[in-house]
Amino acid sequence: MDTHKVMTRKETRVVKIGKIKIGGGNLVSVQSMTQTKTYDVDSTVKQIHLLENAGCEIIRVATSDMQSAKAIGEIKKQIHIPLVADVQFQYLCALEAIKQGVDKIRFNPGNIGSKEKVEAIVNACKDKNIPIRIGINMGSLEKDLFEKYGKYGVPRVMLESATRHIKILEDLKFYDIVISLKGSDVNITKEAHLLFASRFNYPLHVGITEAGPVWSGTIKSAVGIGSILSEGIGDTIRVSISGDPQEQVRIGWEILKTLKLRQKGVEIISCPTCGRTEIDLIGLAAKVDTMLKLVDAPIKVAVMGCVVNGPGEASFADIGLCGGKKQAAIIKQGRVVKTVHEKEMLRVFIEEIKKVLKEKKFEKEIKNIRNKYE
Repeated sequence: MDTHKVMTRKETRVVKIGKIKIGGGNLVSVQSMTQTKTYDVDSTVKQIHLLENAGCEIIRVATSDMQSAKAIGEIKKQIHIPLVADVQFQYLCALEAIKQGVDKIRFNPGNIGSKEKVEAIVNACKDKNIPIRIGINMGSLEKDLFEKYGKYGVPRVMLESATRHIKILEDLKFYDIVISLKGSDVNITKEAHLLFASRFNYPLHVGITEAGPVWSGTIKSAVGIGSILSEGIGDTIRVSISGDPQEQVRIGWEILKTLKLRQKGVEIISCPTCGRTEIDLIGLAAKVDTMLKLVDAPIKVAVMGCVVNGPGEASFADIGLCGGKKQAAIIKQGRVVKTVHEKEMLRVFIEEIKKVLKEKKFEKEIKNIRNKYE
């Protein structure tokens, strides 16, 4: 469920990936990539279904062998979001994936080989209106460009690499292009995006590649992707942390939610606690978060520890709880509606949240509230 856009974004070309449009002012989409062997159709479909439930809007699969390419058609029959084939070097795999009905191809024209092979892929994509993503990665750039700019000129190297690959497609009269400029270094990646956006208007797939383990990778991704989007650059995002791809999707949505670009699910505001706190605020906030994790309604819930900032923050939320001495006040629309004992506050607060969902016509989402903290 989306709120209005509040940030001016650089206008890019519109590219259609299955039923999703990116670029041209369309909402920033969230995507991920499976971790299964693509030829294992059952496992791949199972993981994609989990990702769909987490909010993934575009899914990519590795297509590094013919067996995987041939599995594309069967996978597509069983999923509900656009499917992207990631092809490295093997042009026949790309052709097979296109034949199987894939929605987008990710490959680098310069890595495929002869002009004839590239042209075969491009012509097949033209016939079926399938876009191509050119993926420029900081870890696999051309040596001659490094020699030209040196190790301190990596953003310029990334831009020129992208320019080379784009020219190959443009010379073949193909313009249905998406670009990614990914690095593990936030500053290099951001600078490459700024350089690219000043020269081209192709839509950008934004991410910090090889961001790291979940904790540090989440921070790096949020800072990197968030800072690029804050420049008005970016049309679709993928979080690349070493962890469950469902978590990649959730982090992606949280980045968009924080920037007010899109809203999916409940936004929870909670304080860090201090010596003024008289209730188990940290435990309460964790329980509320867990119980509302599956609720896909754009409401704001405040869980605050004392009367200093609590009432004010709660007034900006749809509903809030403000702690006192072994009790808490529940606040709606800036006024206290109930005061409850600490032992009862979670149960009563959840009941009041259900009332808010009903009032805002999200009654069907009430069933997605987990009955107890797990």
